[in-house]
Amino acid sequence: MPLSIGIDIGGTNLRAARISETGEILKRVSEKSAPYPELVLGRIADMVRLLDTPDVKAIGVGVPGRVDARRGAVLSGGYVNLASVALAQRLEDMTGKPVIIDNDCNMALAAEMALGAGRGHGNIVMFTIGTGIGGAVAQDRRITRGSATAGQLGHITVDVNGEVCACGRRGCVETTSSGTALGRHIARAGLGADISVDQLFARDAAGDTTAHGILDGWARPLRAAIDTAVAVLAPDLVLLGGGLGRAAHAALDRAPALAPWYQCHVEPAQLGDDAGVIGAGLQALAEPSAQSSRARRAVLVNGIPASGKSTVSRGIADRMGWPLLALDTIKNPFLEVLGGGDRLFNRTLGRASYQAIWSVVGEAPAGTTVVVDAWFGFQPREILEDHLRKAGVEQTVEIWCHAPGEVLAERYGARLDQRPAGHPGAAYIPELIELAKRAEPLRRGPLFDVDTTKPIDFDAITAWLRTVMANGA
Repeated sequence: MPLSIGIDIGGTNLRAARISETGEILKRVSEKSAPYPELVLGRIADMVRLLDTPDVKAIGVGVPGRVDARRGAVLSGGYVNLASVALAQRLEDMTGKPVIIDNDCNMALAAEMALGAGRGHGNIVMFTIGTGIGGAVAQDRRITRGSATAGQLGHITVDVNGEVCACGRRGCVETTSSGTALGRHIARAGLGADISVDQLFARDAAGDTTAHGILDGWARPLRAAIDTAVAVLAPDLVLLGGGLGRAAHAALDRAPALAPWYQCHVEPAQLGDDAGVIGAGLQALAEPSAQSSRARRAVLVNGIPASGKSTVSRGIADRMGWPLLALDTIKNPFLEVLGGGDRLFNRTLGRASYQAIWSVVGEAPAGTTVVVDAWFGFQPREILEDHLRKAGVEQTVEIWCHAPGEVLAERYGARLDQRPAGHPGAAYIPELIELAKRAEPLRRGPLFDVDTTKPIDFDAITAWLRTVMANGA
């Protein structure tokens, strides 16, 4: 079973754990954080040595601040600024294993979507309340990155005349509603630094107006930031995570949403401080760039015409972030420009489009995973094998899409007027029904069966893909 090491870098603590492919924590270690990059890197290296085993295939690191995950670069940080350290490269050099890095809140949200409060939700906004405030956004269950570092929700402005933030601006919600900010609220109220947030809630419940004022001053700016995020992103759910996530959720009871337009369900995250290491570990196993093999990989979404494979392909590509190459996507523009043709021409163009797909794959960077949407039975098996060999594809998995012939006939007939001239017309439907009776999957590598007459369980498909890809099947 492939394992990973997930690391969560916080302003107060450094956490690391050995993670199974299902997200189970098998062993954990922790160290105190520090403001000095080299000291942090040294402590991370020590934790990795304690956790590493031959079964560990990759390492994932959640980093506070602005991270360009695609390039593996830390751009800037707040309480722990690792921008001066080539973190991923140096860990790879130390361990000999692939390392991915991402914003720490992105890692936590990935874990919550897989195992926690985000299951079943497509569009999520998450604030992590700790030493600072992290943020992450998922749309259609994919982390939103923008040009590189989208989701910095801790830097939503809630007071233009407020305190200077580590980012250089004034009045970010991190300056009012983080754990550090809560400490400032407590100090300014004249209470001792050793008072806990639980004690504040107990005093508030007993009628202590000082405790009430502290919690109110901590919660209201956070509510304003949440309302802003809801207005901009219209999520299904807002999650509050991090070490103070549950406390912040409880404090919001005294600060209802500020405007009727911007209502959204707010829940505490379920995985607590474990979310960061679990998410980092799962992402390390899932990301193509973190696989021990740098060969290209292909998800073959197979099925005869009208079997629903296009819907399945798009759903996989959207959720996994892998490029999608479809036979019709390449073929149809040529049919439109050339004005169609007879069935023989359509078949000839289909073979050329099939070859074009694998030529594109062969030019992709090493380690790329592609989703290929085609009816693979229209060409002899040896032609596919030749294309895969020339394209440098060493791993394939297959998604087999199917439905009864009568269903396929109805689907095909319903879209006849939507297809460019050159595709077979209504006369093809009886042939399609017969084809459905004898069509078979390739059975080249692991196989996932999808009956497209039923609701498509994309969570099950993507979980299966992560598992089989991590196993190198």
